Amino acid sequence: MTSRKILVVGTGGREHALALKLSQEGNEVYAAPGNPGIAEFAELRDVDIMSGAAVAALAGELGVDLVIVGPEAPLVAGVADAVRERGIAVFGPSEAAAQLEGSKAFSKDVMSVAGVPTAGSRVATTPEEAAAALDEFGAPYVVKDDALAAGKGVVVTRDRDEALAHAEACDRVVIEEFLDGPEVSLFAICDGSRAYALQPAQDFKRIFDGGKGGNTGGMGAYSPLPWAQPDLAEVVLSTVVEPTLAEMTERGAPFVGCLYVGLSLTAKGPKVIEFNCRFGDPDSQPVLALLESSLGDLLFAAATGALDTVEAPTFSDGASVTVVLASAGYPESSSKGDVITGAGNANSINDVDVIHAGTKIVDASTPEEPAHRHLVTAGGRVLAVRATGYDIDDARSRAYAAADLISFDGLQRRTDIAAEPLGVVEGASLL
Repeated sequence: MTSRKILVVGTGGREHALALKLSQEGNEVYAAPGNPGIAEFAELRDVDIMSGAAVAALAGELGVDLVIVGPEAPLVAGVADAVRERGIAVFGPSEAAAQLEGSKAFSKDVMSVAGVPTAGSRVATTPEEAAAALDEFGAPYVVKDDALAAGKGVVVTRDRDEALAHAEACDRVVIEEFLDGPEVSLFAICDGSRAYALQPAQDFKRIFDGGKGGNTGGMGAYSPLPWAQPDLAEVVLSTVVEPTLAEMTERGAPFVGCLYVGLSLTAKGPKVIEFNCRFGDPDSQPVLALLESSLGDLLFAAATGALDTVEAPTFSDGASVTVVLASAGYPESSSKGDVITGAGNANSINDVDVIHAGTKIVDASTPEEPAHRHLVTAGGRVLAVRATGYDIDDARSRAYAAADLISFDGLQRRTDIAAEPLGVVEGASLL
């Protein structure tokens, strides 16, 4: 395991989980802009994450060995390209390769040419085209905004009017057939031509228990998946990831970074729901908690086109569960400035990490308390409580016990993350 200077770009839970793992490995970690949770163990620097020039300049100033661009928006904007042009290793795809997430239509075209198993789909730019596609595939209707939408641009419904309204609200949509299996997240670490798969996880996308309510960026996750086929990672590498990497190279846009493969395990085998061009949040959190081998070595090897120089990632026994705490109004809106209590107590429990996603520190000093500061909400998904345990039930109990210690006005959380039965279909009421 080699110690490096690493800059993690972003502000959310994904970046916190990555930076924490890298710090635990002995790397010197910087985060830009970071968040109050990351500030506990890493040095924060301010930067405009959408400016490739600014990120590249900061990386050069710090003299880092590796830059990890966390969120999708700066990747789609070409931030990784600017860092590479400066001669600094960066984990994250180029602007051209990031179109696998930046455009659903582009992604579906790549999958079609590469022979990747996925849902049938149509691209629609007018209400008439959308209506025809909805009628072709039938209910449940799946309508996806073609552009980035922070994980909330998808509507799955039996209500044709709702589906059509979502299509009309977007400039361009991809309308797909509904895949009726449980969903799985698989992260492939890619160096342009080769890939290693991380341990699969399952995410819970809908806001309310039982897979009901609106889609969110994710309300919780767990890993491993004892109910899934044991060779799932190997199957997805051979049928999905490797053909996609070959097709992207053929197009002159080799993919370097994390290819997030969102899957539905259908009766006919795994099929791709979507690609993302970065780690998922929160579904990467339990996976990173169980990663036993070096994350820093793995990501540096991928960034430098040298995955063949490191061993495949290994994972510890046991399980990990993450429970997200969201603010009032989420996912339609969010409440900001609500005082958070108990996060420190929860974080001090063995085998528990409180991951910050939408928080900030405000100065509440008074003459009586001159150095008084509050941790407050600053986004939709505020915190994630992650625990490891002997098995899923143990990890789940630990996560919820720790989450019980945290409170803020309007707190929302699901009570059924990783609950039995495992492998259920989110939005099962649609079937």
